[in-house]
Amino acid sequence: MVAVFEQDKGTFSAAKLLPAVLSLIAGSCDVIGFLALGGLFTAHVTGNLVILAAHMVSGGAAQVAPMLAVPVFMVVLGLTRLVAAGCERAGFTPLRPLLALQFILLVGFLVLGIAAGPDIDPNGAHAILAGMLGVSAMAVQNALVPIALKGVPTTAVMTTNITRFTVDLAELVLGRDATEINRARRRARQIGAAIAGLLIGCALGAAAEAAVGLWSLTLPVVLALITLGLAFAVDAEPGHRLRALQHEENRG
Repeated sequence: MVAVFEQDKGTFSAAKLLPAVLSLIAGSCDVIGFLALGGLFTAHVTGNLVILAAHMVSGGAAQVAPMLAVPVFMVVLGLTRLVAAGCERAGFTPLRPLLALQFILLVGFLVLGIAAGPDIDPNGAHAILAGMLGVSAMAVQNALVPIALKGVPTTAVMTTNITRFTVDLAELVLGRDATEINRARRRARQIGAAIAGLLIGCALGAAAEAAVGLWSLTLPVVLALITLGLAFAVDAEPGHRLRALQHEENRG
């Protein structure tokens, strides 16, 4: 059974807040990794390919972490799907286990980052391992949204979100079909929250990293803990339970 999110206008619930907090995590984790680990993107993995290609073409020395980030990201995506499948076979939603896994990985990211000291070497073993834990945490988040949060826009990669958001805004202005306009309005509300969450997360993460270095990873760790509490609240919401059961029946 998976969570199915249908956000009703004018209501507030844990189901609405959870994706926004996930976007905060992605934004803060990504910018902290970029600033503290020599330009490593933990959430925006495509950026690592761009940096790697630029180094190769320019003849500069390619750092180890960006080279490892993509294969590590892909492997963890696959493992996350296996974990989710195991949860589904056991008869319970994978949302909380996957959020718990992300929390554990972020704690490891924080611990290893602090252990590396204030003068961290991006090519040092501690920094590379810490960075891969951050990449793994973001891989789990990227996977859990389509697996366990049906109907929620991506919380970590904003190119698709911004495209969809812009198209929906145009539909609100130029559209003539009332049904399509209502759908566009609902999507724009959801996607706008995800975009805002990531931008705020980036701002908070950058400010925290400038102030306390990798201790700033405490921010996404605390936010990840909050998502676990929200997941319990989501499961307790009567509307969520009904939608999840209906979705499961439709799949069957």
